[in-house]
Amino acid sequence: MKKIEAIIKPFKLDEVREALSELGVSGLTVTEVKGFGRQKGHTELYRGAEYVVDFLPKIKVEVVISAALLETAVEAIVKAANTGKIGDGKIFITPVERVIRIRTGETDETAL
Repeated sequence: MKKIEAIIKPFKLDEVREALSELGVSGLTVTEVKGFGRQKGHTELYRGAEYVVDFLPKIKVEVVISAALLETAVEAIVKAANTGKIGDGKIFITPVERVIRIRTGETDETAL
């Protein structure tokens, strides 16, 4: 099993969720986060005063899937989240040793 963490632009969330649903992914976790990468934030005007926004709003999508579905899921996220502009985000993939569904006690693949 693998865990995919994708940091994406907020307005791309629905497209990513739909792309994963089409693959049969039944659950995911979404967190509103802030951060920056190469774009290093930007400057904004507020009531005539200029200020620097260091941390930009992003969405972190987390999903645990079977290893067999990994490449297809990553391709779906990349396609759905891509705008072609700086700040599109990143995808991190890590191994998952064990999963337990608390309600039923199911483990690993059956708990997904």
